[in-house]
Amino acid sequence: MKEQNPNNVDDILNTFERVPFLTWETPLERLPRLSETLGIELSVKRDDLTGLAFGGNKVRSLEYYFGKAKAADADTVLITGAIQSNYVRVVAACAARLGMECHIQLEDRVPNVDTIYRKSGNVLLNELLGATLYFAPTGIDEEGADLQLAEIATKLTARGRRPFIIPLGPNHLPYGSLGYIRCSGELLRQTDTFDHLVLGSGSGQTHAGMLFGLRARGWNGKVIGICVRRAAAAQRSRISGHCEKIAAMLGIPNPVNDSDIELHDDVLHPGYGVINSFVANAIKDCARLEGLFIDPVYTGRVMAGLRACTEKGLIPIFANTIFLHTGGLPAIFGYETALRNNGL
Repeated sequence: MKEQNPNNVDDILNTFERVPFLTWETPLERLPRLSETLGIELSVKRDDLTGLAFGGNKVRSLEYYFGKAKAADADTVLITGAIQSNYVRVVAACAARLGMECHIQLEDRVPNVDTIYRKSGNVLLNELLGATLYFAPTGIDEEGADLQLAEIATKLTARGRRPFIIPLGPNHLPYGSLGYIRCSGELLRQTDTFDHLVLGSGSGQTHAGMLFGLRARGWNGKVIGICVRRAAAAQRSRISGHCEKIAAMLGIPNPVNDSDIELHDDVLHPGYGVINSFVANAIKDCARLEGLFIDPVYTGRVMAGLRACTEKGLIPIFANTIFLHTGGLPAIFGYETALRNNGL
């Protein structure tokens, strides 16, 4: 990292190594029929349209991880994630574009899944992209998953490869958040008249990056994180920790206070990757009212959470609200059985 200019967050971001996989701004579109249904002024930031391998939010995040990998002269990248992980699919695509090997550890996080889930959707795309797949047992924790990646990396090193690990656990520096600090500037160039931004909160890097970036740029509305993997109490410390690390990475004061971290887990039950009736209805509403596809794991749960926030008055009537669409669309095909079982 080069010498920093503390007066401009964009100048600081430009000192970090980055591979520019995304070379355009994603659209911001109003959703008129959903706005009428929910009683708010709703728009969508279309980060499902980031382009590479069906896109999604991870394209922005991976620009910085692959920047570090290229700076380290790596020729192989490793990552861990759920079987239908969108993150690992985009890693495989980025690696393919750069001529790198990709090794993916798929974790069996979701209970009672079928063969379609294990073979279709993102799994099929990983194989098309030429990734080497490994399968981890049910219930693996984040630190354990990272340790298993390290063991694979050691074996690859012994074969003469130069591996780079994209870690899962929250104790590592959140380089992926830098992509959403950059995105916050893009969004504010498109509009500064919104009061609420609603997004998914899983690994927390998108949530922390967007919140940090918006606060650093002087926007003081609400960023509402909808929990997709863990309960709000546990997620809060994760977002707070990411923001502290981001401030240290950028060499500026942390603009995020504890009161800025708003999380809701009303629609999380029964847990990560499992469709409930609220998620299924949100997916159908977006498709049938707006012709907009959202996925069963992240954006479907976020839209269900957004609806719950409007029903509770946490997002007031007529509030100018933006839904961050983080992609994940290939997972729809892996969830065919679950969607049909929930009244598709």
